[in-house]
Amino acid sequence: MILGNDPWPGVLAQWNDALRPANEGRGGFSAQTKTMVGEGGMRIEMPSLKISDLPSKTDILIVGAGPTGLALAAELRRRGIETVTVDKIAEGANTSRAAVVHARTLEVLEPLGVVPTMLAEGFKVPVFRVRDRDRALITIDFQEIPSAYAFTLMCPQDRTEAILLARLRTLGGEVTRPAEVTGVDLGASGARVQIAVGDATQTVAARWAIGCDGMHSQVREAAGIAFNGAAYEQGFILADVHMDWPLGRGEVSLFFSPAGLVVVAPLPKDRFRVVATVDDPPEVPSVPYVQALLDARGPKASQARIHDSIWSSRFKVHHRVAESPRKDRVLLCGDAAHVHSPAGGQGMNTGIQDAISLASVLADVLGGADEALLDAWAADRHKIAEGVVALTDRMTRMATLRSPAGRALRNVAIDFAGHIPSIGRAIARNVAELSTSA
Repeated sequence: MILGNDPWPGVLAQWNDALRPANEGRGGFSAQTKTMVGEGGMRIEMPSLKISDLPSKTDILIVGAGPTGLALAAELRRRGIETVTVDKIAEGANTSRAAVVHARTLEVLEPLGVVPTMLAEGFKVPVFRVRDRDRALITIDFQEIPSAYAFTLMCPQDRTEAILLARLRTLGGEVTRPAEVTGVDLGASGARVQIAVGDATQTVAARWAIGCDGMHSQVREAAGIAFNGAAYEQGFILADVHMDWPLGRGEVSLFFSPAGLVVVAPLPKDRFRVVATVDDPPEVPSVPYVQALLDARGPKASQARIHDSIWSSRFKVHHRVAESPRKDRVLLCGDAAHVHSPAGGQGMNTGIQDAISLASVLADVLGGADEALLDAWAADRHKIAEGVVALTDRMTRMATLRSPAGRALRNVAIDFAGHIPSIGRAIARNVAELSTSA
């Protein structure tokens, strides 16, 4: 359920685009009507596309068209490589959980040509600050990182997806949706994937099946790749709100609290995002509920005042890493390969970097290079994923210490580190993912 009074941004335009024959040459489609609910409870009659035929074979099948899958499809298309890309969610129906775009992600997206649009639509934030109520423990200043993008860009996931999808279409690509994978048969030379589109099922033979289909990846499960880790005991709530915020719009704030962490980040359109851990989150956190969390965990000297909620939700977070992002002809990117706490805003970034780096290697392999390059890619991305999961897990556990003695020691240690410039610079590079390669 989505709260607030704003209409669903761009949704009608997106579906008007979807009505054009984007799959010319591969078959036609018919449209059926589907009712969806936008922001403010607005009911919208939108067509549910039914593609009459998918190709029977392809070199590359991408399952999942979130930011990771779209980045992969668009980058491959930029390199002259066609893909079949499917997603079970109708266009415009995804919510906006991720919002942070770090410097390294913007760097790897430069060749794709989407960065100017992302910068125009996003909101630049130069500082990440860790706090214990009114006390600032450490300030991470991104203005000092060695990048042309010396800031954190706040660009909600739905806008990032829309920008990547528009670029994919400009390059001649498309996403078949809603189309759900119902089965995967793996062989030595590829995968045969059963895809349900409307009332029909089509089998597509792919040389490479790439799972960009999230934490519950059917591609990963079909390949029998272990997904090691666990769930956090606490749940998370997320709310996009309009509010009076005493700390302004120049920083992303992470507040430590014995009851759980809370993150407050500015968004475009004078909005703020609030993310918090809670023991038993309600399905749709109300304005009074989110206000109470900020009152209990946020600044005390001058408190926030929420005016309204655009939308809110709850979710469960895991910290898991796939045993390997490659097994034979199956490859994994994004949440299909690694999931973790939202602390630090790493998730969407690591997934997009998975995709861009994989596109480069796949282009080489399809051009005749040794498939061992994919093993090297898998080992590198697995190491990066383990590092990101470990970092965000430490941040989450540190933020939620319940022992008064433990909290006091933590605060002293972080405050001390914050007075050593080289530590602050190292943390900034790490959070911005400049210590990784894609």
